[in-house]
Amino acid sequence: MPFVSQRAQLSVSVSELVELTRVSEARTESASRVLRAQILLLYYKGQTISSIARDLDIDRPRAERTIAKALSFGALAALDDLHRRGRPATLTAEARAWVVSLACQKPVTLGYSYELWTTGLLAKHVRNHCAGAGHPSLVQLARGTVTKILDSNAVHPHKIQYYLERRDPEFEEKMAQVLYVYKEVQIWRETGLPDDLVAVISYDEKPGIQAVGKTAPDLPPVPNRFPTTSRDHEYVRHGTLSLLAGIDLLSGDVHAIVRDRHRSREFTEFLELADSKYEPDAKIRIILDNHSAHISKEVRRYLEGKPNRFEFVFTPKHGSWLNIVESFFAKLARTMLRGVRVASKDELRRRLELYIQEVNQMPVVFKWKYRLDELQVA
Repeated sequence: MPFVSQRAQLSVSVSELVELTRVSEARTESASRVLRAQILLLYYKGQTISSIARDLDIDRPRAERTIAKALSFGALAALDDLHRRGRPATLTAEARAWVVSLACQKPVTLGYSYELWTTGLLAKHVRNHCAGAGHPSLVQLARGTVTKILDSNAVHPHKIQYYLERRDPEFEEKMAQVLYVYKEVQIWRETGLPDDLVAVISYDEKPGIQAVGKTAPDLPPVPNRFPTTSRDHEYVRHGTLSLLAGIDLLSGDVHAIVRDRHRSREFTEFLELADSKYEPDAKIRIILDNHSAHISKEVRRYLEGKPNRFEFVFTPKHGSWLNIVESFFAKLARTMLRGVRVASKDELRRRLELYIQEVNQMPVVFKWKYRLDELQVA
């Protein structure tokens, strides 16, 4: 006599059947939900529990539990774990708050050599001092529990997030001056420069460019074997160079010199270069930072010999991000300088100068957008 199952049939609505089918075929659902949906679909189609377990390569009790849950609570409810009470909480709210308060202090202030907490150090400190602080429930606190307590309060004492304190009392005024120049440049791109102005240049230095050399030859990629360039991990330092560069904000041309240092002497060289690039008897406006080399006696003497030739617009202190040339330096670091290896400082100098020539073959006009729409130029 054929076997007849005494278990009830699974009743599902059309919408539930559509959802079960979707979950059973999904690639983004959890594996447990996909498996449970497959079990329920096969049972709905009339397969026995034994055949379901065999087809899905699972044990029979697992299939039985899923089907029993669906018959009791509904097909879709059976896709997820049911709520369970779990073990009662042993840590009081006061104890958790005490752990968080400790995490908000530096361990060095509590007598440790550490500047920042690790979960292990914090857990150890809590275990050693919890009884005296009136929180005996923490005597067996583990690192994992520390992590859960801190995560629930969005506290991450092992990390540092940097900020920039504004130390220039005239920050807003100086920023407005720089943005005003950018707004004028935006207009002059369409109307042309006024008669008394020949160029607007965004200038800065990029010091400390390392001339790093190889100790062994690079190995090129080999198709189907080595997908990347291979390089020996050791390297040789040949020294550093400084790039002094300015971008013409209307044409995109880059004027630059590469030197060992970036003192007043080198800055004066850049001013001479800029002076030679444009027609005389008109003003060159330069946006630059407050580096001491830009306002030294040597620079002032040079400017006295070139009256009305240069006009400086200074960015605020700690406001170098307002200078457009920083975008050019960032692009340089991401492209030409990325992974660069040279045999000497002279080679690095030549390659930097060649990069400037390549950029000037197809100049890119850098445009400023931040808060520019707020300004009105009379």
